Amino acid sequence: MSVITQLLSDTTTVCVVFITTLVVFFYLFFKPSKASSYKFPPGPRPWPIIGNLNVLGMQKPQETFCKLSEQYGNVFTFHMGTRKFVVLTGYQTVKEALVDQADDFGGRGQTHILNLISKGKGIVSANGESWKTLRRFTLSTLRDFGMGKRTIEDRIVEESKMLIEVFESYKGQPFEPTIHINSAVSNIICTIVFGDRFEYDNLRFLRLQKVVSDSVKILASPQIQLFNVFPFLGFFLSDFKKLSSYAKENQSFFRNLFKERKKAVDPNDMRSFIDSFIVKQREEEAKNSHTYFDEENMVVTSSSLFGAGTETTSTTLRWGLLLMMRYPHIQEKVKAEIERVIGRERPPMSEDRKSMPYTDAVLHEIQRFGNVAPLNSLHETTVDTTFRGYKIPKGTPVIPLLTSVLFDKTQWDTPFEFNPGHFLDAQGNFIRKEAFMPFSAGRRVCLGETLAKMELFLFFTALLQKFTFHLPPGIRPEDLNMEPVLGSTASPHSYKLCAVSH
Repeated sequence: MSVITQLLSDTTTVCVVFITTLVVFFYLFFKPSKASSYKFPPGPRPWPIIGNLNVLGMQKPQETFCKLSEQYGNVFTFHMGTRKFVVLTGYQTVKEALVDQADDFGGRGQTHILNLISKGKGIVSANGESWKTLRRFTLSTLRDFGMGKRTIEDRIVEESKMLIEVFESYKGQPFEPTIHINSAVSNIICTIVFGDRFEYDNLRFLRLQKVVSDSVKILASPQIQLFNVFPFLGFFLSDFKKLSSYAKENQSFFRNLFKERKKAVDPNDMRSFIDSFIVKQREEEAKNSHTYFDEENMVVTSSSLFGAGTETTSTTLRWGLLLMMRYPHIQEKVKAEIERVIGRERPPMSEDRKSMPYTDAVLHEIQRFGNVAPLNSLHETTVDTTFRGYKIPKGTPVIPLLTSVLFDKTQWDTPFEFNPGHFLDAQGNFIRKEAFMPFSAGRRVCLGETLAKMELFLFFTALLQKFTFHLPPGIRPEDLNMEPVLGSTASPHSYKLCAVSH
């Protein structure tokens, strides 16, 4: 029995056995459907049952899609099992869909794993009036609690000082910075969602971060991709079981917190997003019996804010420090600009950014080159729509491939090189690029974009103001592994650094 279990837990074995059985079944019983009035874009010819999974690189699906676009064009159809996906590649194509036809392509695409975790709730996976209502409320509440304002800037400055103290404690010796960076960044969103921060060694805090971090890695694993196509295989897939357990643990944390705050919240002294949600819930319930401000929407929304507010920004900062060690001459130029504009005494402030074009360009290039969200979140057509001559039905899942935008050869001089010059003119002034879309675009653009930009600038400049970052002895810059570790985000491989203070 143990041998059978071991075999079944292997994704490849499950896939082969399953496909072989169903292909036979398909040819015996399948009857073609009637001709459709819709016109899908061209794409690779699908196999029975599995669609185009035979050509999908499960570890790096974005590379598969980029290669297919060379053959089929910037708009093509890809079959995941029997389900048709429309893939959009290149800046112009993605912009036309997400910006110029924002309403048509503004739905959230549904996957089996997303439905399992969120049940159509929250601001990430919901659609329709529920999503609109929660997004408006969340944006308004985030602003009320300081997003984009001086109040949150002061918190980031204080948190950066605490992070610097942790880095200083290593006295220039090698250490792995991930957990410290995660904790610092996470504390910013914690002050908004919970109304408080955590000490870096708080076990509850560390566990919550681990659950989020591990979930992000598992979400894009081959086993979960297989589950999304053939959900009844979940029983055999270890990643599915682990992710389900993490989802329950994560939501249990926020559900318990919600119940605790419900007993103590004061409408005249609201300290957090959760407090505001509870007060809004009571107001809605007093007016009518139906409300989108229910416990499940609170749990899923708060969980999403915590995860998104931690993972992408901290991952980008880790890419930033790694790239500064990989290209020390660029680090030197950033430090020189910090010295000239800010000096060594006072902490960086957001207003310094406009006087620091080179640092701003480096930060933008870190986000472009780091490509933290390579696949983007899945979109969906909200109506029958015509796009570039193709008639696509309502409810079609759409993949606007951010990788193809951030590395578009028509938009970037050296797309596959780390080059801050992409954001500088001949005189060294910062220039904005429309193809810079790390936060996506259109109706589903990341609602924490303003906060993320502020965090990246303040944390990054504070660290480089205080430290010069070196590789551990014996490691050369060219020895660094710059290939990303892919989950639902693309993070750098674990590395150690030496933070040498001035």
